[in-house]
Amino acid sequence: MTDETAMSRDTRSLHHPVEPDPALLAAATSVFAMLAEPTRLHLVSLLADGEADVSSLTEATGASRTAVSQHLAKLRFTGLVDTRKEGRRVIYRIRDGHLRRLIAEALNFADHQVTGEPTHS
Repeated sequence: MTDETAMSRDTRSLHHPVEPDPALLAAATSVFAMLAEPTRLHLVSLLADGEADVSSLTEATGASRTAVSQHLAKLRFTGLVDTRKEGRRVIYRIRDGHLRRLIAEALNFADHQVTGEPTHS
């Protein structure tokens, strides 16, 4: 595959002009439902910046190791994060670039609400 073909595929995959039918709305709702819990949103936002293990994520969120593990299990079960083994450690990573961008936009939107900064058109 040429660099041009790869770039074309990457750009093309950023936009999906689709009509919001019931199946798409249900799938999108389930993603938002998973992200509606603050610790899970924090975990996914951390993973959007790069891979991490449970210990690192526990330290970064300030949540208990048990809570972090349970939230990561839910995120993995719903397909929002993937894992890989590195020796005895399990490394978590965000599964999709769309999710990475969704998290960034959600936090940017929230920043405008919290700080009162003017919105963008």
